[in-house]
Amino acid sequence: MHVIIPVAGFGSRLRPHTYTKPKPLMQVAGNTVLGHILDMLKEIGVEEITFIVGYLGDQIREYVEANYDFRTHYAEQTELKGQAHAIAMAREFVHEPVLIIFVDTIFEADLAGLRNISSDGVIFVKEVEDPRRFGVVTLNDEGYITRFVEKPSEPISNLAVIGVYYIKDYQGLFEAIDELIARNIMTKGEYFLADALQLMIERGAKLEAWPVSVWEDCGTPDAILHTNRYLLEKNHLEVPESAVLENSTIVQPVYIGENVVIRDSIVGPYVTLAEGCTIVESIVRDSIIDADAHIEATMLDQSLVGKGATVRGRYRRLNVGDSSSVDFSR
Repeated sequence: MHVIIPVAGFGSRLRPHTYTKPKPLMQVAGNTVLGHILDMLKEIGVEEITFIVGYLGDQIREYVEANYDFRTHYAEQTELKGQAHAIAMAREFVHEPVLIIFVDTIFEADLAGLRNISSDGVIFVKEVEDPRRFGVVTLNDEGYITRFVEKPSEPISNLAVIGVYYIKDYQGLFEAIDELIARNIMTKGEYFLADALQLMIERGAKLEAWPVSVWEDCGTPDAILHTNRYLLEKNHLEVPESAVLENSTIVQPVYIGENVVIRDSIVGPYVTLAEGCTIVESIVRDSIIDADAHIEATMLDQSLVGKGATVRGRYRRLNVGDSSSVDFSR
C-alpha cells in the first residue's frame, strides 16, 4: 500500500510551539508524534510514503530522511484548501491502494489486515459518548457506510472518524476529489475528504467501518499531555546510561532521554524529558520538556516547555515555546 500523510497545517491550537516546528514534530513519550506513526508503519512493512508538506515542511523532510529509510515523496500544499485538495497532490506518486493518515492522533488498529479486504476501502472509527464534536459515519444493515456527517447536531451515530482511511479503489478516490473540486463542494470554505468519500458512496463504492481500540488526540496542549500519560503507562522505559541523576527521585512512569541531567529534583509521574534537558532543584510532573531545555528552582505541572527554553522560579503551569526564557526567581 502507498501511505499519504498530510502535514501542511499550521497547528494553531498548539502555539507557541508550532511557530517554530510543525505539529507532527511535537515530543510525546520519547518520540515525536510523527515518529510514533512511522514506527508503526515500519512494523507492518510499509515502504513508500508521500508527505503533503507546507509551513515548515523542510523540518518534516529533514526529520524523516535522518531517521527512516522509507521511499519518500514530498508535495507542497501552498494554498490550504482542505484535506481533499491535499490528498489530490499525491496523485502522481500513487499506483496502488492508499492509506491516508492525519497525524493529529496516536491510534492502535489492525493495519496488517487491510490487504485482505474485499470492499473498496476501510474507514477507521471509534465509539464516542458525544458525537457532536466529531465527524461521524452511519451504516446500513450490511455494515457499509451510508453517510459521512461532520459534527452532527443530532446523535445520528456514535462512530467518530479518527482520521485514518484505507482506500483500495484509489482511482475512484481521485476521481471523486476531481468531481468535488469541479462542483466546488466545500464545507466551511474547504474541500473535505469526507465529502469526496460521500461522492464515492453515491457512485456505488462500498466502504467499511473498522473500530480502533485506542485513539489518542495530539491536537491541543491538554490532549497531547493526555496522550503522553497513556504512552508512558503503556511502555517500559529505562534510564539511559548517559543520563546524570544526583540526589533526585524519579516517580515512574517517566521518559528520560540521552544526556539528561537531573540534580536535587523530583521528576514524575508522567514526564517526558527529551535529550539534553537539565532539571535542577525542581519538581516536575505531568509535563513534556523538549530537548536542551533548562528547568531550575521551580515546580511544573501539566506544562509544555519548548526546545532550548529556560524556566526558573515559582510554581506554574506553563506553555513555553522554543528558545524562550521565563524567569520568576527575582
